[in-house]
Amino acid sequence: MFELGVKIVIAYLLGTLLGSLILGRLRGVDIRSMGSGNAGATNALRTQGKLFGLLVLAVDIGKGLFAVWWLPGAVLPAVGIDPDLPRVWLTVACGFAVIVGHVYPVWFSFRGGKGVATVVGVIGAVEPPLLAPLLVSWLIVLVLTGYVGLASMLSGVVLVAVVYLCEPNNVPLLSFCAAVTAFVIYTHRGNIARMRAGQENRVRRLWLFRSRAA
Repeated sequence: MFELGVKIVIAYLLGTLLGSLILGRLRGVDIRSMGSGNAGATNALRTQGKLFGLLVLAVDIGKGLFAVWWLPGAVLPAVGIDPDLPRVWLTVACGFAVIVGHVYPVWFSFRGGKGVATVVGVIGAVEPPLLAPLLVSWLIVLVLTGYVGLASMLSGVVLVAVVYLCEPNNVPLLSFCAAVTAFVIYTHRGNIARMRAGQENRVRRLWLFRSRAA
């Protein structure tokens, strides 16, 4: 249990390294005071341009990949490897912790992003084939509705459905995907309220290519 606790804390701290806020400080801006007020890659892209947004996206995805690829198998000084701790459960625990760190970073007053880019990084490390249904469903919902938040939430639901249908006996992975989807929906509760009120921004074009949103 000691190894589990230490590595969860390390994964959380990795998550707190928000690309938008670190790069924003180098530029002298805090994107939480701009646009939607969110510290994620979408708001960074909309308010600071494509290069800045893509760098933020790379950092946020990268820390998810790193936390899952490196941390579970790392032999840390004074920690070692617990032979009774299943690696698969440690892996998904580290994956969830790095996402929580992104959303609630201790260094930035617990005001972070919504965790979607970091989820992509974690999924890419845990089960790469799941990236295809995750990203395709996200793009389809975005194109059909124009809502980035809705695309993020529904792609999580698709992820759970795919794992349930294809790997129903993979309890750690299914539990992780269900927990992450519930968490992403929770982080988008403001978006849900704005959509219900008809006040949510809709993408008129894919701002990845031409930056413009309603």
